[in-house]
Amino acid sequence: MGSKFVLRATFFLFLVALFIKAKAADIDIKKFGAKADGKTDDSQAINSAWKEACTSATPSTVVIAKGNYMVGPVKFQGPCKAPVSLRVEGTLQAPAEPEKLKSQDGWVIFQNIDALSVSGGGTFDGQGSIAWSKNDCAKTGKCNSLPISLRLTGLTNAHIQDITSTNSKLFHMNILNCKNVTLQHVTINAPGESLNTDGIHIGRSTNINITGAEIQTGDDCVSIGDGSQQINIEKVTCGPGHGISIGSLGRYHDEQPVRGVTVRNCTIKNTSNGVRVKTWPASPNGVASDLHFEDIIMENVTTSPVLIDQEYCPNGQCQAKMPSRVKISNVSFKNIRGTSADPVAVKLACSKGIPCQNVEISDINLTCNGKNGTCTSVCSNVNPTVTGKVIPPACSAKTS
Repeated sequence: MGSKFVLRATFFLFLVALFIKAKAADIDIKKFGAKADGKTDDSQAINSAWKEACTSATPSTVVIAKGNYMVGPVKFQGPCKAPVSLRVEGTLQAPAEPEKLKSQDGWVIFQNIDALSVSGGGTFDGQGSIAWSKNDCAKTGKCNSLPISLRLTGLTNAHIQDITSTNSKLFHMNILNCKNVTLQHVTINAPGESLNTDGIHIGRSTNINITGAEIQTGDDCVSIGDGSQQINIEKVTCGPGHGISIGSLGRYHDEQPVRGVTVRNCTIKNTSNGVRVKTWPASPNGVASDLHFEDIIMENVTTSPVLIDQEYCPNGQCQAKMPSRVKISNVSFKNIRGTSADPVAVKLACSKGIPCQNVEISDINLTCNGKNGTCTSVCSNVNPTVTGKVIPPACSAKTS
């Protein structure tokens, strides 16, 4: 059911994109004075071109031709009178100094737009290296002082493909309050040591499809926050980074349920984590259900390639002795194979307050790097259903 929906939605958005491309009038930002010299601030030219496109009664395309454009911040604000496409062929560069974007929550913002299409093979360069050295959110827990590279907020029926985000100051892409959005063949890269540079973060959004992405970064390749429902992630190559994560959940009050997440046909290599679900101890009540990970290749994953962690407590910033109140149910890990640098290849650490329910492990083949290549499994507060051949042998239930 889920796969059929994704295929239909993707095909529909593809047809919409073709229609827009065929009918849309091109609006070149150079018409509004863009210099593309990598020195002059071209923000106003881009904003003016967008305003003309957004107020047009017929579909139109804003064209950012090849060249280097110094911009920031830029806001593509809707609603628009007709569908608008953005064709980025060149490179957009953010100011390198974080102070120049200090009052902004995002560098490039797409907001409240229906039927948006972004394509063209171009690059969004966050120039984040100076910002990484000033990032102290691991110590303070506050990361709002740095801008996200691409903020997608309140979009419906959007299709984003064939673009690159490089060297973001904080997250590369943040998808919030969106519906029916497809990201296809996007490339994301930043050094493994860059702090809090999540590739794609999703929150409070429905029917989000990520396919064919190449993500190398310093945090989660894809992270899924509260309120995310019907999320499909497939054919993603992740690494370096922290793997693909649901959560962390349960840190704040009034978080919305996470339901219907599928991660399939992905490769995760040279990362600190594989696929995981993580919730905070001492959390308010929450829900995470119908979470499925299948057909995944692991290569040299540092910490437990398969992980449920309901004791997630980075830097000791939590009441670790209090159980998580996030209810995790209907979870499956199927056909996951490869290598682990951690002797505990499968770890299901569920909450003693609300044990995990309906967890299935099927056809797992994970070997450990080292002399004997033998891995183990560890479980607490869960009794998983085991089918097929499982290596390492599945853990038995333990209650803490």
